[in-house]
Amino acid sequence: MTELNAFGAILTFAIEMEGEIAAYYQGIGSPRAADAEKRRSNLERVRRENVTEIKLEPIDGLNAADYALNLADTSPEGQKAVEAIAARFYADTAPKLNVREAQRALERAGKQHAELA
Repeated sequence: MTELNAFGAILTFAIEMEGEIAAYYQGIGSPRAADAEKRRSNLERVRRENVTEIKLEPIDGLNAADYALNLADTSPEGQKAVEAIAARFYADTAPKLNVREAQRALERAGKQHAELA
């Protein structure tokens, strides 16, 4: 189990998750792939710009296994499940970060996923 116990771990997980979602949607020919790629790019920028502001405060209660995506199910229900898991990840992680710009980026990404769930 991978613990999401620091700013960098959370943003790295989010970036990788958005990359997986982009590939998932690209594989089924959905225009949602571009949205996921845009979120991934934005999260990379946020991580890069805020790396010097990170306070090394530990973050508790988050585990990557709780946010595992089933990318094999490409049905409409499967797509909704992917969006719901991503939305839950962002809702759970955003309040735990101590960098406001990063919080806003995660909140925005979560809202976008929630609208599709």
